[in-house]
Amino acid sequence: MARMYARRRGRSGSKRPFSLRLKEKPPEWVEMTAEEVEDKVVALNNQGLSTSQIGILMRDSYSVPSIALVTGKKITRILKEWDSASKLPEDLQNLMRKALKLRKHLGVNKTDIHNKRALQLTESKIRRLVKYYIREKVLPVEWKYKPETAEVVMRG
Repeated sequence: MARMYARRRGRSGSKRPFSLRLKEKPPEWVEMTAEEVEDKVVALNNQGLSTSQIGILMRDSYSVPSIALVTGKKITRILKEWDSASKLPEDLQNLMRKALKLRKHLGVNKTDIHNKRALQLTESKIRRLVKYYIREKVLPVEWKYKPETAEVVMRG
């Protein structure tokens, strides 16, 4: 599939091994139980790691190929049950962080037209994602993206 704002195709993403996609239960070589995995996910979240970082760390360091296969729940659902999930979705936070960095850069380099365009594209992605999350009732209906308040939200 082509990119949204460029007329070229992107690289294909990584896929899970076919054997893991078909199974409803975890592989035999996974040593951690579902309770141990949940406790470790919450502990890693309390250390300040994001959900994607938790998944990568569990895969690489603890030999858990898929938390959803072991526990039957995704990472965000586990964190919601333990009341430690963040208020904003991770992809929205990352886009807001990127927009803040671009705004800071453009404050110093006012004639950087390429990054002005990058900021426009990033903020349009944020607005489109906000519309989706409002429709899916992840965010409240009155939630709006404002660059002035985004900095406060990202720090707090």
